[in-house]
Amino acid sequence: MKNRSIAHLIAGVLFVIVLAGCAGTQKQESTGEYVDDAVITTKVKSVILHEKFANGIAVNVETFKGVVQLSGFVKSQADHDKAVALARSVKGVTQVKDDLIVK
Repeated sequence: MKNRSIAHLIAGVLFVIVLAGCAGTQKQESTGEYVDDAVITTKVKSVILHEKFANGIAVNVETFKGVVQLSGFVKSQADHDKAVALARSVKGVTQVKDDLIVK
């Protein structure tokens, strides 16, 4: 009986350690957040690429904890504004950091 209690205690401690390893911090995402951000990035890229203005623009999309960063080059201010608006329209986006350059 005592061995069984010790085994349960050890299993519980290991479980807590494994869960702590999956937790996110301010500068590091949890596993779930990473997957969510990958989905958001894919959706933002898809929405931007399916627009007619996207021909010939180079927009990079990165997401961290729901915050989308757009960087790269667009042809006009209208294209810039459209890309930012499209990124904001994607479900799960909490903020858009705009580092796009009009050239």
